Amino acid sequence: MDFSRVFTDATPLLMKGLLNTVVISLLAILIGFVIGLAVCFMGRSKHIVVRAIAAVYVWVIRGTPMIVQAFLVFFAFPQVMSMFIKGFTIQAFTAGLITLSLNAGAYMSEIFRGGISAVSVGQIEAARSLGLSHSRTMLKIVLPQAFKFSIPSLVNQFIITVKDSSILSVIGLADIVNQAKVYVGATYDFFPTYITVAIYYLVIISILMVISKIVEKKLSYEK
Repeated sequence: MDFSRVFTDATPLLMKGLLNTVVISLLAILIGFVIGLAVCFMGRSKHIVVRAIAAVYVWVIRGTPMIVQAFLVFFAFPQVMSMFIKGFTIQAFTAGLITLSLNAGAYMSEIFRGGISAVSVGQIEAARSLGLSHSRTMLKIVLPQAFKFSIPSLVNQFIITVKDSSILSVIGLADIVNQAKVYVGATYDFFPTYITVAIYYLVIISILMVISKIVEKKLSYEK
C-alpha cells in the first residue's frame, strides 16, 4: 500500500471527479435555494391546495432515501417518459442535479420557514399598521431578517449537499467517489485510494465549516 504512488497516480482522476462534485453541489444549492423559497411561500399560502402540495413535497423528499430518489429520476422517470417520447433518456449529471436540487430544496424550505418564524410578529404588525401591504412587508421587513437568521443553516445545508452528492455515484455520476471506484477497479488499491478520497472530503468540508463558524460569529456580533 504505497500512499505516495496512489496519491500521485490517482490525483488527476480524483481531481476531475472533485470538480464534478463541487459543480453539481453548487448548482444544486442555487436551484434548491429557489425551490426552497418557493415551497416556503407555498406552505404559507392561504389556499389549502397550494399548502398541501408544499407539505406533500417536503414529506416525500424528507421521508425517502436519496438513493431511491436518484433511481426514480434516472431509471423510472425515463421509462415512463419513453411511453410518450420514444427513446427518451436522461444523463447521469442531469438526473443527479435534479435529485440533489429537489432534496436540498425540501430542507431549505424548512430552513426558510424557521427563519421567517424567527422574525418578531410585532415588526410585521407595525409594518402593516403603517400601511405596508403583505407583499411589501415580506419583501422589506421579513425576508432580509429571515435570510440573516437562515445563513448558518444554509451553510450547513451546503455541507450536507456536498456529502450527499457521493450517493449519486450509484447512477454513474463521475464524481470523486465514482472516479475512485474506477481507479480501484484498475489497481485494487482500496485502502490508500479511499483514504485519499476521505482526505479530499475532509478538506472541503473543513473549509465550509470554518466559513460557517465565521458567519455565525459575525451574525452573533451584529446581534
